[in-house]
Formats: sequence, C-alpha cells, structure tokens
Amino acid sequence: MTQSNSSNRNEIDNFLCPRSRYYGEFSPQQLTFNANLQEFAHRIGYISGLQTGGKLSPDEAYDQIKTLYKQLKRSKKGLNV
Repeated sequence: MTQSNSSNRNEIDNFLCPRSRYYGEFSPQQLTFNANLQEFAHRIGYISGLQTGGKLSPDEAYDQIKTLYKQLKRSKKGLNV
C-alpha cells in the first residue's frame, strides 16, 4: 500500500470509527476497557441502524446486542475494572 492509500484509509477509518480521547484515571486496564466500551457503542449504533432500516429483525438485533453486552461484561471482569 502506498503512502497516499494508507493516508486515505486512515481518514476513512477515523470517519467511520471515530475514537474519543480517554480522560479518566489512567491505568492500562482502564484504557483497554474504554477502548472496548467505545467499540461496543459503535457496534450498537450499527445494529440499531440496521434494525431501523429493516435489515435486521428486532429479535436478531436484540440477540446481537445481548452477545456484545456479555462480551463487554467479560472484558470488564477480566480487566478487574
């Protein structure tokens, strides 16, 4: 990948998956959980949009959100946050 393509790809990634700065008390575990939480929120937005647009049934959306929440909960427990 050329420098130009790499730069364009980063811009697209930042637009589609923006990351917010972490302002809380710093520890590697807190920072990791914050990244996981942002990813969770981002995916929930996609699932909600797909369900609203008729691409996912309410039951499918619920099941996917439930699975994501369980993953986030395991992450929190595993990081001792």
